[in-house]
Amino acid sequence: MRRLLRTLAASTFACLLLPLGAVPSSATTTSVQASPISMTSGFHTDPHSGPAAWAAANPGDGRAAAIRDNIANRPMARWFGAWSGDIGAAVGSYVGAADAADKLPVLIAYNIPGRDACGGHSGGGAGTPAAYHSWISAFASAIGTRPALVVIEPDSLGDFSCLSQAQINERNGMLRGALTEFRNRAPNTWTYLDAGNPAWIGAATMAQHLDGAGAREAHGFSLNISNYFTTGENTAYGNAISSALSASYGYTKPYVVDTSRNGNGSTGEWCNPGGRRIGAVSQTGGGGGAEMLLWLKTPGESDGDCGVGGGSAAGQFLPEVAYKMIYGY
Repeated sequence: MRRLLRTLAASTFACLLLPLGAVPSSATTTSVQASPISMTSGFHTDPHSGPAAWAAANPGDGRAAAIRDNIANRPMARWFGAWSGDIGAAVGSYVGAADAADKLPVLIAYNIPGRDACGGHSGGGAGTPAAYHSWISAFASAIGTRPALVVIEPDSLGDFSCLSQAQINERNGMLRGALTEFRNRAPNTWTYLDAGNPAWIGAATMAQHLDGAGAREAHGFSLNISNYFTTGENTAYGNAISSALSASYGYTKPYVVDTSRNGNGSTGEWCNPGGRRIGAVSQTGGGGGAEMLLWLKTPGESDGDCGVGGGSAAGQFLPEVAYKMIYGY
């Protein structure tokens, strides 16, 4: 049955879900799209993640079994950017492997021009809006009709303070264009715009940023990526954003929370803080209003050249950080 559902276009599936005579509206976009969750038997576990590769290469290390069992063997997102090379081939290979296993892949697109504009550790991105359009179009095309979840450009709506109005308008245009590409080329993909975390931007302002970036056309929004705030703090923030969207723009959206590193909450430090812990494993639902709890950041990957694991590049897997995060010290 799942294989049969994959052959249906999202628009056809949506019509089957609507009551006789009903007309889809922008406010019901998320409720009528084909559910990628229903097309698979669960979340995909990446056998080539940083923790998995390290554990396989270091079987004699005393930390390897714990990292393998508690991190590498759990579903988490795969990030894609300029480092991925041919983006169509990279995404196609990853989604194809998940599809062959009847699993749902979670992917993160991270290549927007001017990325991490406020001087963070993850700057970069495509050189021009045109180059980004080509990149994201190839990304969406590589997924095709296979089921997937895609988070589009973490932090892109949080660093507006470092952009001019012209740059904000340009970025919003790129994000809206990305949503259009996924809608047209990947009909069984749920897309999420990133809405930062509870300590960054007020809910009403973030709702404004989301709407400007085309959130009406997205399935939902994501919270807490690469951060440590508790699930309760995030659900309160997510519910406030959704209420602000409803009050100001006439629609609401579901949201997902990154729980990969929020088991002990946040100290206020985001870059490789000590004493943090892995959180709830990827799951649908999550209490408090979240649509899903997902591991979007890989536990043990460095946030940059700072704090614990200092001297490491953003995204580098650090076994000592991963091991301590399993036990919370």
